[in-house]
Amino acid sequence: MTDVLAEKAARPQRVIAQDAVADHSEGMSYLHSLPRRLVTLYLPLGIILFVLLFPFYWMALTSVKPDEQLLDMDTYSPFWTWSPTLKHITKLLFDTQYPTWLWNTMLVATCATALSIFASVLAAYAIVRLRFRGATVTGGLIFLAYLVPPSILFIPLSTVVFQYGLFDTPFALILTYPTILIPFSTWLLMGYFKTIPFELEECALMDGASRWQILIKIVLPLAVPGLISAFIFCFTLCWNEFIYALTFISTSSYKTVPVAIVTALVDGDVYRWGSLMAGALIGSLPLVILYAFFVEHYVSAMTGAVKE
Repeated sequence: MTDVLAEKAARPQRVIAQDAVADHSEGMSYLHSLPRRLVTLYLPLGIILFVLLFPFYWMALTSVKPDEQLLDMDTYSPFWTWSPTLKHITKLLFDTQYPTWLWNTMLVATCATALSIFASVLAAYAIVRLRFRGATVTGGLIFLAYLVPPSILFIPLSTVVFQYGLFDTPFALILTYPTILIPFSTWLLMGYFKTIPFELEECALMDGASRWQILIKIVLPLAVPGLISAFIFCFTLCWNEFIYALTFISTSSYKTVPVAIVTALVDGDVYRWGSLMAGALIGSLPLVILYAFFVEHYVSAMTGAVKE
């Protein structure tokens, strides 16, 4: 008798479970339908990949096309070549100062990024953890400073650079780039530091640790994804920056890649398209490699940090 009653009591639960499985399978069945996947997944993904990768394909194709195929679009296909050549790449690397320009870009971007990250870490930690009067307003003002366009700032900055004797030197870029890097990096790190449990620092303070020790030994190791995210942002902006590099640098041997390939590979109205595209393609490879190695840390910094 007891077994019969238990069977009757369990029967509604089995029915509910079977209905739930049926509803679940019915609700997710569209993922197993090829037409739906084509419309909702593969088609949008294909469009995004095409838009993102086509510029790189065009640069690579143009850099290996012979000269006669670059201008005669009626005779030759604009989207393919059957006779690739390394003439433009060889000319770029050995007949111009491109390796020097690449080194200048790397030097300026690395130094300016390191300086900006150091200042941003100190500013963000002070605003978030020290809780001084006006900290919230200070954080807002720092972010508003990032919204000021560089096309307005380079005019007064050029006067300062000239008066300090930094004009036409790499230091002109290394010391001016942080003006556009520190505000955003500080704002980014502020949001990341807020996600780190404050109880960890309280325990360290009770054990006699100083603020500097807490920052170095506790906060920074936990904030590595945020630091990598800020580093990638700063490095990318420095690498691609054009206005300051064009204004503050005039000697060819001190120029960076974005400015040098435009000024050195264009003779009046004659554009050396093969070398231009080769320079743009080679110049973008370091950033591609940087994102490829640290994309997981970059995404984690954008989505969240340490969980309590």
